[in-house]
Amino acid sequence: MSDRKIVLVTGCAKGGIGYEYCKAFAERNCHVVASDISTRMQDMSDLESDPNIETLELDVSCDQSVSSAVATVISKHGHIDILINNAGIGSTGPLAELPLDAIRKAWEINTLGQLRMTQHVVPHMAMRRSGSIVNVGSVVGYVSTPWAGSYCASKAAVQAMSNSLRLELRPFGVNLVLVLPGSVRSNLGRANLERLGNYEWKLYKDFKEVIEERARASQGDKATDGRVFARHVVKKVLGPKPPKQIVFGHMTGLFALLSWSPLWVRDLFFSTRFGLSKKTSFVNNFNTIHRYLEINKTKELNLSDDGGEEIISQAVDKSNEKKGEESLPTRKGKELEVHHEHNQSS
Repeated sequence: MSDRKIVLVTGCAKGGIGYEYCKAFAERNCHVVASDISTRMQDMSDLESDPNIETLELDVSCDQSVSSAVATVISKHGHIDILINNAGIGSTGPLAELPLDAIRKAWEINTLGQLRMTQHVVPHMAMRRSGSIVNVGSVVGYVSTPWAGSYCASKAAVQAMSNSLRLELRPFGVNLVLVLPGSVRSNLGRANLERLGNYEWKLYKDFKEVIEERARASQGDKATDGRVFARHVVKKVLGPKPPKQIVFGHMTGLFALLSWSPLWVRDLFFSTRFGLSKKTSFVNNFNTIHRYLEINKTKELNLSDDGGEEIISQAVDKSNEKKGEESLPTRKGKELEVHHEHNQSS
């Protein structure tokens, strides 16, 4: 059997980040097992032209499928060194009307799918006292946005789950890496819009356009290229000491700021951005937010596409410095309540 690292990646259809993970690991001479559901096997066919990649049918929402796939990889290659829990789907719509079946499906794949894969791979890795599990969360897992509450909740659960698993797996020599992508180019926006076509809003029918805008929000012109993102993650995962957390991609800096800002700043920003602030002009809201950030001396933070880990660390440090301080602008002579929320970072 080969001494090369065996990497199992879920959700690898062409157009997604999983596809780019496979190519990036293969470039580094790993042997990659690219997997996806039966209806998307054809979308992985061109990966098989790479001698370092093979494909496998796998449905992360099915116990039997996961058990069979993991057993197949171990039987064929002897071990699994790295598991990339990438499989996931978008889930867009107002929580008050989004069908529970749609929410349940998103959570089954995005959250329980990662845990299901982990539970089947951990006994093998623990026995060898070696291995890395990479869970894929999102920046919206710690800063939720309107019109995507179902997706945000599924990723928030991944983050909480990963923080527990990281400690629980440590005695057995297994690493847990949590990846928090920002805005990264993929087919997520198109898939989100296709799913929206299945719903007809009642209470929120007047918000149809802004809901659709949220569905494609991560795929703007400045979204980080999927290949660049995958190579960045793969380089860190294959390093001698994989990090506990990888934060990378466009908008990570902005979400770092929002993560420790008072809730009124967050609410004002997102209500303006996603059509929930009809009584106040965008310019007035933006100026209010800008004034708050200026007063709190956050303009110096770099909000570029990369460097998310450093930015979040800076933001948390600044937040700690400000504990107990009330340096917000006033409204009608009254001080605004300060409520800092902290998020873990490596």
